[in-house]
Amino acid sequence: MTDASMDRVNRFRAEAASRGLPSKEVEEWIRIARPAVYMAEGGDGPLVARVGGDPMLPHGVPRPSVPFVASVDLAAFPPDVTGLPLPTDGHLLLFSGADVQGVGGQVSDAVLYVPAGTPATPTSLEHSWREPYRPRELRTVWHQPSAQMPESFALDTWGDFPEEEQFELADELSDAWAHVGGYRPSWVLQIGGHPVSPQNDPVHDARTPEEAGPCEHGGTAHEEGAGDWVLLATWRCGDDVTELDSGVAHWVIRRRDVAARRFDRVHRYVEMA
Repeated sequence: MTDASMDRVNRFRAEAASRGLPSKEVEEWIRIARPAVYMAEGGDGPLVARVGGDPMLPHGVPRPSVPFVASVDLAAFPPDVTGLPLPTDGHLLLFSGADVQGVGGQVSDAVLYVPAGTPATPTSLEHSWREPYRPRELRTVWHQPSAQMPESFALDTWGDFPEEEQFELADELSDAWAHVGGYRPSWVLQIGGHPVSPQNDPVHDARTPEEAGPCEHGGTAHEEGAGDWVLLATWRCGDDVTELDSGVAHWVIRRRDVAARRFDRVHRYVEMA
């Protein structure tokens, strides 16, 4: 954990104590926070990601069935900042349409990893039903711990049927965490961490009942099997997708599939507020 992240954690402890929040749940909130990378427009730093336009596709790769969203330069990230076993170089290409999916599912061409040095050329995907998304460069990047959504925290901590007071405590923890977060520009792309979703938690939705395991708190924490599901990326669509109100797209995958470079097993979710 970086010095800045540790500082936020310490300030969160102090803020939670000032609000009288129980230390056991405060420490659990901290324990399950995950590292994440956030990218935004503006700034004069190196190019970290490119959103929209035409993708750079390797020769012979089948054209994805939906529009290109973003290309992320993995070499621009210091080691371990995403908390995921991603490659240390090359580019991660994300693809998504704008159709809202109430339930996500596996999509074999939603993510493509292009190793460094692979010959690639700009490729028009020629989707007659949509122009390419607006081209943008993301040069502002920061790393910080990402907290779980309050409802997801309540379900994982107290089981499938938390009491109303437990949901309220999760909301109070979330408020205290946000209070010490400081100012950050509006991010466009997130890699790693926990999802921020206007509707349902896509990581929870990706879990299957048979993967659920016993929880040390007495519920079902989905520790071994379902706990392998992680957020790969989130894209805030913004004005790029006018038919979605505050639309977001999530790519969710098992950690072991990231390590094995099996990005064809990713699950994609698209939703709006």
